[in-house]
Amino acid sequence: MDSISNRKISDLISEFPFLTSFFNDNGLEIAGKEKNTLSEYFAGFDEDEIEDKAIDPEVLTAQIGEFIKQMIAFLGKEDEVVKTVTILPGKDKSGEAENFNELVIRQGEIICIVGPTGSGKSRLLGDIEWVAQGDTPTGRSILINEDVPDKKWRFSSADKLVAQLSQNMNFVMDLSVYEFVELHAESRMVENREQVIERIIDKANSLAGESFTPETPITSLSGGQSRALMIADTAILSKSPIILIDEIENAGIDRKKALGLLLSEDKIVLMATHDPVLALMGDRRIVIKNGGIFKVIDTTDDERTILSTLEKMDKTLLAYRTKLRQGEIITKIQNT
Repeated sequence: MDSISNRKISDLISEFPFLTSFFNDNGLEIAGKEKNTLSEYFAGFDEDEIEDKAIDPEVLTAQIGEFIKQMIAFLGKEDEVVKTVTILPGKDKSGEAENFNELVIRQGEIICIVGPTGSGKSRLLGDIEWVAQGDTPTGRSILINEDVPDKKWRFSSADKLVAQLSQNMNFVMDLSVYEFVELHAESRMVENREQVIERIIDKANSLAGESFTPETPITSLSGGQSRALMIADTAILSKSPIILIDEIENAGIDRKKALGLLLSEDKIVLMATHDPVLALMGDRRIVIKNGGIFKVIDTTDDERTILSTLEKMDKTLLAYRTKLRQGEIITKIQNT
C-alpha cells in the first residue's frame, strides 16, 4: 500500500469509509480538517493535546495502515476484477477426454448449462466454485484472468468466486425485508446505505409478480418474491463476480429483467436451465453429457429469431397465468 501519511484525510475516507470508525474510536476529531494530509493533521496538535490524548503520530499512522489492511482482508475490498474465467478440459465419467480445448467465459456474458438430470451440471459448477486445479474427479482446471488463480478464491471466506441462487429460498429469520437488506448492507459497510437498500427493494419489486413493502416480513414472502429479493440483493451487494442461478424458470419472476440486472452489475452469469427461452437468451450454452462437457454452442442468428417467437409465446402463457390467478375465465385463445 502507498504511504498514507502524505494523503488527504478526505481521500483516505473516500477510499476506505470504515476509517471514520478508527478516528472516532480513538477520540480523533477530523471535522473541518479533511483537506489536511495525515501528517499535517497530526502536526496540528499542540504539546498539551499530544500529552492529554497520548498521541504518537508515527504509531497512529502505522495503526491506521494496519487497520486498513485488516479491514480490506475482512471485507475483501481489495478486489481483483475478474474479467475472464477459463475452463480447461478434464474427463467425463468414462474417463474420456472432454470435447473442447478451452472455454473462456467473459465478464458480462450469460452462459447456459443444459443436459439431462444427473449429467454432471453440478459437478461443473462445483469445479468453477472450488477453482479446480486438476484436483477434482473431473480433472478440470480453472484459470482466472488467464492465469493460475490466487488461493483466496479457494480458502478465503470473504472472497467467493461464485454466489449461488438455489431453487428454494426459505427464510427463517424474524426480520422485515428492510431489516434483512440492511443487515447485508451493514456487513458490507456500503456507502449511501439508505439509497442502496431502497434500490435493492425497488429492483426486487420490478422482478416479482406481486410487489411487497420494506416492512413485509421476509418469512411471508412468496417463492417468487423471495427469489426476486435475493437476485436484486446478490446483483447489487454481492462481491462474487460469478452468479449461478439454478432453474430461474421456476421462480415466478421476470426472467429477462433479472438477467439484465445481473449483467448491468458486471457479473458473469452461469445458468442451469431446461427452459428453451432462457437457453437461447444466453450468449453460449454448455451441453453436459455423461459427466463431461460434450459441446459448447454459440447462440446462432437463427436461434435468436426463434427466441423472438418463443418469447411471444411465453408472453401469451404469462398473460393466461395472470388471468387464472385473478380468477378470470378464459374464453378464447389470445393472439401472440
